[in-house]
Amino acid sequence: MELSSSLQGLAGGILIGISAVWLMASLGRIAGISGIVGNLIAQRPKGDSAWRAAFLVGLVSGPLLLMGLGAGWGNVVNHPGAVIGQPLGGVPLMLVAGLLVGLGTGLGSGCTSGHGVCGLARLSPRSLAATVTFLGAALVTVYVVRHVLGGGA
Repeated sequence: MELSSSLQGLAGGILIGISAVWLMASLGRIAGISGIVGNLIAQRPKGDSAWRAAFLVGLVSGPLLLMGLGAGWGNVVNHPGAVIGQPLGGVPLMLVAGLLVGLGTGLGSGCTSGHGVCGLARLSPRSLAATVTFLGAALVTVYVVRHVLGGGA
């Protein structure tokens, strides 16, 4: 991995940390994407949707702006200029995967951003257990896909 990719990842992590702290300090809210989206859709509590919508617009518009400016900052390993495009499994598989992730965030009372970034920063034991579970499941999944099923890189 080249130094430029590492610095971009570091900068991204710092920006995520700053945004999580800013949201907690200014509104007393946790920057967990599943909670932000879920409560935006459910509109609970009333009058709480403006910051949620702004957060999601910023989340999506930042990468789109960089791509539009032709910054050349990709996110595909070993292909510095590449960006993630058409999913290899197709859109229907991605939709099913997204629904399963949504179900998992409901069962786990949060997602990787809520537990892994914000919960660990608050020294939450529940978030530590959730994050260890996320990482363990990811390790097992990568191993099975690459070494048992013979797919992947």
